[in-house]
Amino acid sequence: MKACFIGESETHIRYVYSQSKIEEIKRKVDLLPIIINKANLEENKEETRKVEVAFCTWRMSPLTKEEIKEYFPALKIVFYAAGSIHYFGVPFLELGIKVVNAAAAMAVPVAQFTLSLIIQLSKGSFLALNHYKTHEWKESRDVTFDNFPGLYEKTKIGLLGAGKIGKTVIKYLEPFDVEIWVFDPYLSDEDAKKLNVKKTTLEDIFKNCQVISNHIANNKETEGILNYKLFSSMKDTAAFINTGRGPQIVEEDLIRALKEKPMRFAAFDVTTHETYPFDGEFRTLKNVLLFPHIAGYAKSEVHCLCDSVCEQFDNYLENKEVKNQITLKMLKIMA
Repeated sequence: MKACFIGESETHIRYVYSQSKIEEIKRKVDLLPIIINKANLEENKEETRKVEVAFCTWRMSPLTKEEIKEYFPALKIVFYAAGSIHYFGVPFLELGIKVVNAAAAMAVPVAQFTLSLIIQLSKGSFLALNHYKTHEWKESRDVTFDNFPGLYEKTKIGLLGAGKIGKTVIKYLEPFDVEIWVFDPYLSDEDAKKLNVKKTTLEDIFKNCQVISNHIANNKETEGILNYKLFSSMKDTAAFINTGRGPQIVEEDLIRALKEKPMRFAAFDVTTHETYPFDGEFRTLKNVLLFPHIAGYAKSEVHCLCDSVCEQFDNYLENKEVKNQITLKMLKIMA
């Protein structure tokens, strides 16, 4: 069986797939010695036409259906050691080629990151930290004691989206004395009951919840769905977290709501544009945390993505059930 790596960036592939894991793959299949991308497709056409299995990660080279037919006619399955496949996956799926991703594995560090923020934001920790830099000890403590509940006595936590990450956050919140309110049109009443969450509207969540975390799927229907009407209805000390994609958020509307009530807070791992501008207002507001998209992985955690797809690759070789397969229908509701 012939296999290959596909990707525009060798750095990303080497980062996610350790050398030991690559050697392990080599022992199981006939792996092409070079990484395939658009620039070298033609010169390697004779070999790529025999490839049955492809491995990739971030910076996967998007291919058209015509290119897939011409250069990868024998391809049966793609193992993507990362999360969202929106930018490349459709042509493969439309041709009947299976695509397996590592979203389930990636959900774990993102959910852990989200939980850590929920805990701190429910206590007003970051506001107290900023306050203590310029004010007295007691006054800074009183900022949190007088205004923030922590996670006790049924503090309401709102989750927007109950996909893999949302469900993992729900699991992590189980030990805390909180009510979990969820907005997700695709979550059935039966599943909501099993998860022990309250299924409700965006309006209810923004009006009533202490911390709101966004995990809404990224598609045309959800662009701009989170606007001033919602942000302005937040409690005076409520916090908003975004570890999902940014286009759902009308950023200028959130900025306005944060300025109107300076004890509100926002924490962003991802903004509308991956690289946030140096002159953007989120950088200057004291009630905003701005991270450079780090929730998904740290240096060692990234290898869980590789381990996840390679486990399914072994299942494929052994004719066992291959889990974490993505379908065209699933893409409509995935982040």
